[in-house]
Amino acid sequence: MGRPTVLLLIPPLTQLNTPYPSTAYLTGFLRSQGICCVQADLGIEMVLRLFSREGLTRVFDELEARKPSLPPEARQMVANRAAILEHIDPIVGYLQGNAPALTASLARPRSVPLGPRFWTRQPLPRNASSEDRAKQTATLFLEDLADLVQATITPHFALSRYAEHIARSASSFGGLLASLEEVPSLTDQFMIDALWLHVDRTKPALIGLSVPFPGNVYGAFRIARAVKDRHPGIRIALGGGYVNTELRRVSDPRVFDFVDFITLDSGERPLLSLIEHLEGQRPLRALCRTYYRDEGRVQFSNEPTLRDFSMGEVGCPTYEGLALDRYVSILDSVNPMHRLWSEGHWNKLTIAHGCYWKQCTFCDVGLEYIRRYEITPTEHLIEQIDCLIAETGHRTFHFVDEAAPPAALKALAIALLERGVQISWWGNIRFEEAFTPDLCRLLAASGCIAVTAGLEAASDRLLAKMHKGITVDQTARVARAFREAGVLVHAYLMYAFPSETLQETMDSLERVRQLFSADLVQSAFWHRFTATAHSPIGINPKANGLRILGPEFQGFADNDLIHLDRHGETPEWVGEGLRRSMLNFLEGRGLAMDVRQWFDQSTPRPRVSRSWIDRILDERFIQNDLKAERRCVWIGGSPVIESRGRRAKLHLANPKGHMAVTLASRQAGWLSDLLVQAGVRRQHKGLYPSWQVARRAFPGKPAEFAAFVKQPAWRKIRAAGLLLV
Repeated sequence: MGRPTVLLLIPPLTQLNTPYPSTAYLTGFLRSQGICCVQADLGIEMVLRLFSREGLTRVFDELEARKPSLPPEARQMVANRAAILEHIDPIVGYLQGNAPALTASLARPRSVPLGPRFWTRQPLPRNASSEDRAKQTATLFLEDLADLVQATITPHFALSRYAEHIARSASSFGGLLASLEEVPSLTDQFMIDALWLHVDRTKPALIGLSVPFPGNVYGAFRIARAVKDRHPGIRIALGGGYVNTELRRVSDPRVFDFVDFITLDSGERPLLSLIEHLEGQRPLRALCRTYYRDEGRVQFSNEPTLRDFSMGEVGCPTYEGLALDRYVSILDSVNPMHRLWSEGHWNKLTIAHGCYWKQCTFCDVGLEYIRRYEITPTEHLIEQIDCLIAETGHRTFHFVDEAAPPAALKALAIALLERGVQISWWGNIRFEEAFTPDLCRLLAASGCIAVTAGLEAASDRLLAKMHKGITVDQTARVARAFREAGVLVHAYLMYAFPSETLQETMDSLERVRQLFSADLVQSAFWHRFTATAHSPIGINPKANGLRILGPEFQGFADNDLIHLDRHGETPEWVGEGLRRSMLNFLEGRGLAMDVRQWFDQSTPRPRVSRSWIDRILDERFIQNDLKAERRCVWIGGSPVIESRGRRAKLHLANPKGHMAVTLASRQAGWLSDLLVQAGVRRQHKGLYPSWQVARRAFPGKPAEFAAFVKQPAWRKIRAAGLLLV
């Protein structure tokens, strides 16, 4: 008898352009353990069924019967039924990248039936490409249809989430249960139809539902209910990011009418223990981090002898079973950083599990996804990259770390350059001073195109209160280093942090404005602070000046806390002004305006000097620190010396082209030897000369060396690609 088949599902809905990586990680792991595992993304399958001629025909048929009661915008779209049905399949094909010949026609005004989204859209810049104009037209067309479905067929549907409002702060299971008692909507039916195709084909013994966000919860339970009704013998497990943060105290037995198991934290070991249980090798009481129901009561099992798998043991993610060519890229902004989230496929990998800092007071620092910190061995990471390139044909990677450590990024970058592996990649970091200009240049040379990081509050007082470990000036310097290396920067921002004043919010916005104006940050997003049950602030709210008002835990979710800030004064209406300013900053508008103009109510004048960022930009970063423990890395080609007696010309090929410097012959020889030793090349094995060793080998006295590194020739060589990292 073979091992049980596992079917891993992503319920609706995350994003349209690329799969959420959870099932890819777990499928790769389970297959490495000899287990038959299949995966599917029911979200993209539901969306494609809806946005098809057949799907929209069913939508319009349903609306025709109640046309007189529809709002005017919906009636107009129903009247355009024939034209919409004619356009839907070609437009979806275009957004999948399958019909580039449609660019010219879609870029023309009024090329498709126009709905409300077209009248409120932000105009594209005059120099926008035909491709962007066509993609915006196709995107607005889909968004109009999504609005129609949400307003008339089901309030649950949106392009990147499904019934999110039901699962937000759902301390009781009652609201979700009531929604599941309702007659399934048309989109629910499309989702369940897709489900049966996979269940009937694979005949799984275990279905795993990955629930990363609130917008996946309703879909997961609707799927679970359908499976229990038709195939009660199939066991169902629930896991994922939402579960790991929200369902750590689940105690309502009714939840287990739908699912058999709820697993917490990294899923590899819990899933493997469940499979061993199904095989009769492990009793329920010996499962790993798993809730289940026994004799009507919710039980939790966590066998202490079971260890988690290391980052080098989890195998390689696989996208097999997820049709990558069917995902849809939409254009909701021409901002080059912002569109990384909505366009193209990104292979997902993790450089390090958890967070190496884990001190931020607003963060879930005690939970496993933050607390357990472990770096993926560089060799294993390179193997995973090679494997995914071979499997998907894509050389685009998104590293999904909580915060990728600088040292691990340096090791990865050098390994990529040594092996000549050409990829484009981006990921999340901290605004650490360790990201020097030279390290940023090294990362860019290895394919880094963008980074995201949490600035949170652009206020040193609040950053210290958060235990963030950075300052605003330091953030600006790191952003500058990345931008000078050609890397895009996105900042996560927070307002209404405990004790934050309106004055501090305005000061933060002014600093953010200057960061955008100086092109040090290209994208950002504000969100309002929320106290969470597992953060240091949520665990000890009184010490942070908060009074928790609710919600009362009633057996289901427990995370977001309603609080009263005894010392803060950041009103709710501030959020709209911050949102409005950011929408404009993303498109390069309003960067010279007084930030108070974004608000409908009176706000204080920022106390930040309008030349604050100029001071940062005027600073000259000196990295010839003789005491620094750095390695010399040359990212250019092999040097060639042209001897001219006591002088010599050193010819250098570098990423920007050819250059030459003339030096004393002994200095040219020393430098040529250094560049050869420091050159990234295949199988270099990390034997890069240290800065200290290079300095001692210089043909001259220490004072001559100090003078040499101040010369224009040395600056040219450094600019050409001699990095100290």
